[in-house]
Amino acid sequence: MSMIVTLATLATASASRGKTPNLRVSADTTDDDTWATESHTCVSMEIVDYGTITIELADDQTPITVENFLTYVNSDFYDGLIFHRVIEDFMIQGGGYDAKFNEKATNAAIVDEAKTGLSNLRGTISMARTSKADSATDQFFINTVDNTYLDYSSKSDGYAAFGKVTDGMTIVDAISEVDTHTYKGNSDVPKTAIYIGAVTTVQCDASSTA
Repeated sequence: MSMIVTLATLATASASRGKTPNLRVSADTTDDDTWATESHTCVSMEIVDYGTITIELADDQTPITVENFLTYVNSDFYDGLIFHRVIEDFMIQGGGYDAKFNEKATNAAIVDEAKTGLSNLRGTISMARTSKADSATDQFFINTVDNTYLDYSSKSDGYAAFGKVTDGMTIVDAISEVDTHTYKGNSDVPKTAIYIGAVTTVQCDASSTA
């Protein structure tokens, strides 16, 4: 099933769910709270020709989502796939296609943990899905701005944010600014393919900043 989801239509919405969990934040944000790392897993994601980003996962708040993501990571599923959907001042989405837009077989869809997950703030990584809440599989997106209207609310199932970029947010920003076009009927596709290289688990570094 295609996971080119309805995020674009949500870009004009405006809903917030109030106070958000504390995170270790990017260098260009104003929140100085830290996020305890004792129970968290971190992932290093190589972006070919761009560099490496580090993502700290919210194992405690979104255990199902994190376990699902790590299943793909540990099987090298993402290696060689692309960021196939990029919208400046919104998000970058990847993990579902190769450069020719071929899909790989996925595991079963998971329960949407948006209700207990993080807020979709700048730098958070969230699960992409179809219009059905419990439909996320392999695809993810990284918010490049605060997109709190994607959070769970009484009127929306929301999108489950399950981690935060702690190093390499400048790389995410650079990707968000590339030229895009329509390819095989899919909009917002980078004109030059942006490949995901090796994705591995690493030790979390409390001193990291994006």
